[in-house]
Amino acid sequence: MNSQIKEKAEACANLIMNSQSLVLLSGAGMSTSAGIPDFRGPNGIYRRQMETDPELIFDIEYFRKKPEFFYSFHREFIREVEKVEPTVAHRFFASMERKGRMLAIITQNIDALHQKAGSENVLEIHGSSWKNFCTRCYKEFDYKKTVKKIMNETIPLCDNCGGVIKPDIVFFGENVKYLYECQKMVSDADLLIVAGSSLVVTPAALLPSMCKGSIVVINKGEISYTYLPEENIDMMIEEDIDSFFTEVDKYISQD
Repeated sequence: MNSQIKEKAEACANLIMNSQSLVLLSGAGMSTSAGIPDFRGPNGIYRRQMETDPELIFDIEYFRKKPEFFYSFHREFIREVEKVEPTVAHRFFASMERKGRMLAIITQNIDALHQKAGSENVLEIHGSSWKNFCTRCYKEFDYKKTVKKIMNETIPLCDNCGGVIKPDIVFFGENVKYLYECQKMVSDADLLIVAGSSLVVTPAALLPSMCKGSIVVINKGEISYTYLPEENIDMMIEEDIDSFFTEVDKYISQD
């Protein structure tokens, strides 16, 4: 890692150590190094199976008409999630929470890797595949039982009423979760770190515009500035997220 990146890592560490209310907004780039491809890229989990647009797979009206279509792809995602572990960056922010530095983690991801790393105050704005419920009687199903059903049934059905089971993922056409809480967390933050998000998908992309504090953005690839207040950006880093926070942690450890 070159000297300029080391300087940025040290500066980022100082921002974190001086922060009283740190919030992380994480996107798909946080999990790609764990082995979970993004959804929209050419190698995305859902796209690579049948050259299918994820917007169709996650369309709530289409799910209601043809849930087996969604599950034919979702099985692949479950298989991927079952074998991956949290990244260095996931573990870094879990350690920041243990040290009392984190106000919250807001994630666009549905893989629960933040929780697997040990983070507890996680707001999953797009929901999670770890929670599942019946669309008819709303009975909740734990993850292990649901996975067994998904792998053995073309359409996993409720054993109480026969209704279709749906993961607690926000589909297109559904409202995001915890929006008010996320907005409040970001507006209260004195430091917002955006990691692995292109800031394209709203309303999550709107959140940085509510931050009155400093903003650090780390992402490999293009970033949308539509809702990103450039005057508040302290650092823009186009580097590998795990490598960067490995370096940041060296300076944090000296605190």
